[in-house]
Amino acid sequence: MVWQGLWVFKPRFGKRGGRFGVVPALCLLIVSAALLALLFIDSIESWATYMNMNTMVEAQGGIIPPQSVPPTRPEEYLLMPSPHVCQHAKPYLITMVTSAPANQRARQAIRDTWGGEVEVRGHRVMTLFMLGVASDPGLAKLLIDESWERGDLIQGRFWESYSNLTLKTLSMLSWAQRFCPQAHFLAKVDDDVLFNPGALLLYLNSTYEHGDLYLGRLHQNVAPDRDPGSKHYLPRGAYPASVFPDYCSGTAYILSRSALLKISLMAAASPPSTPLPPEDVFVGLCAREAGMLPSHCPLFSGGPVVPYGRCCYQAMVSIHHISPSEMLRFWADVHSPPSCSWLGMRASLGVCKVRAMLGTFLGVEQGL
Repeated sequence: MVWQGLWVFKPRFGKRGGRFGVVPALCLLIVSAALLALLFIDSIESWATYMNMNTMVEAQGGIIPPQSVPPTRPEEYLLMPSPHVCQHAKPYLITMVTSAPANQRARQAIRDTWGGEVEVRGHRVMTLFMLGVASDPGLAKLLIDESWERGDLIQGRFWESYSNLTLKTLSMLSWAQRFCPQAHFLAKVDDDVLFNPGALLLYLNSTYEHGDLYLGRLHQNVAPDRDPGSKHYLPRGAYPASVFPDYCSGTAYILSRSALLKISLMAAASPPSTPLPPEDVFVGLCAREAGMLPSHCPLFSGGPVVPYGRCCYQAMVSIHHISPSEMLRFWADVHSPPSCSWLGMRASLGVCKVRAMLGTFLGVEQGL
């Protein structure tokens, strides 16, 4: 009877591989692996990106000496804050937003949200706007009034146009290098980007040590556009290589103080081509010539549209394609209590990225 009782409770191993069976166990393993991948999708993305990086860098024998670059003077800008604005504010992070003269609503939405912050995680931050010259005299007058009222506009001496975006970036880098050299980091951001300085500084505190940093969403193996009818057209005479070096998306990227100096000097010394490469490509080319590799951060958008998720947006550093009304609404929601837990943030970030990839794969933009 004892042996019979033991036999009753003896596990049975048959064709199904035990009590639960092979198929249920395999399903459980797949689901567990999928959940882990979802929670650490940014780490997986970073690993995949770095595996595909071109790490061959031809560093120059010596960076161009600063005295060979013409100094940036206040009179080179039609509008700008006081030349001493950074000396007074002492920003740890300065964010320069590239904006078109007509985009007043976008600039105001930024001022009313992330651009209005002056201290984040114990560090001073400051936001300024970089613009070109408006062709409309009435709009030019409005910009003068806006600059007088807000004191945060920088206007270079070039016409506002898509073809001059690279000139706008060069003017922005020159201004920051000349008038704000004490800032530890420069963020270049488009005016349709929801930027999160708190998430950026949290990321930098955990990853950055010292030295050159050129950080953003990495674009790899991008070929020049040889179509003469395209606004991105770049003839072989201007750039003969078949692909661009790796570079960060121009929607948002970060430069450390040393990286800003080296890229500014290299840009000033580079012979101008006609037409100029796209601005983000040009910065990548200057970084490569200066011996720097870009760094990929999965918390920057710049590719697929990232659908809205409150905890996801708390974790992201930048979200592209955001209208002024969405910026106001999303910023208010993201910063309303309660705060997202670590697990909730990781899960939401994974879901957002999977939805973005599915939307791209299916050719359907996710609604925000």
